[in-house]
Amino acid sequence: MIKNLMRGLALSAVLVPLLSATPAQADVLVLPDAVGKLSEAVESRNGYQRTSFRHWNVGLDPADGCHTRSEVLLAEALEPPQITGSCVLSGGRWFSYYDEQTVTDPAKLDIDHMVPLAEAWDSGASAWTAQRREAYANDQGAEGSLVAVTARTNRQKADKDVTDWLPPATGQQCRYVGEWVATKLRWNLSVDKRELEALKVFADGPCENTAVVYTPAP
Repeated sequence: MIKNLMRGLALSAVLVPLLSATPAQADVLVLPDAVGKLSEAVESRNGYQRTSFRHWNVGLDPADGCHTRSEVLLAEALEPPQITGSCVLSGGRWFSYYDEQTVTDPAKLDIDHMVPLAEAWDSGASAWTAQRREAYANDQGAEGSLVAVTARTNRQKADKDVTDWLPPATGQQCRYVGEWVATKLRWNLSVDKRELEALKVFADGPCENTAVVYTPAP
């Protein structure tokens, strides 16, 4: 499976730009060092229910009438959509980096949890409070936590980890792996053995210079 996932990756490393706007409190690591900070543990899905993660909630600004999904769409729009009524969005333009598609209808976009809710549960969220799971499911404190992508790619991904799914746009896979690791570190989530081995393949190969930028969640 790993060989299939790696096929088509560029041989040169992908370096995520380190912008001056990076928060001062953020940790910045290259992918091999970031992977080395992950904790390995056996995963368990016992007791998982999607409803254990309340989403979408009122978002960052309860007064704007927009829930988290709409706020993410507004934040990631390349061209802002029109807003009518109770935060109903129409028009606008987005770039779905998983498949490098431009989308002009917000209804055709899903908001993907970079680390799926089920995977988060498996990796430590089962022990969290309901309030912390809600914070995770609506996390707008890190750019990579929630991503507007085509509904097709989001549903292909489902609850798979990096061992079993990567974006079909091969040129975006290093970015994806970096944001996956950043999300796991941000929320102190563990990785299982297969997942860690998959991440090491990327970290020791084509994505070794990818920067991982994360801030521990409150």
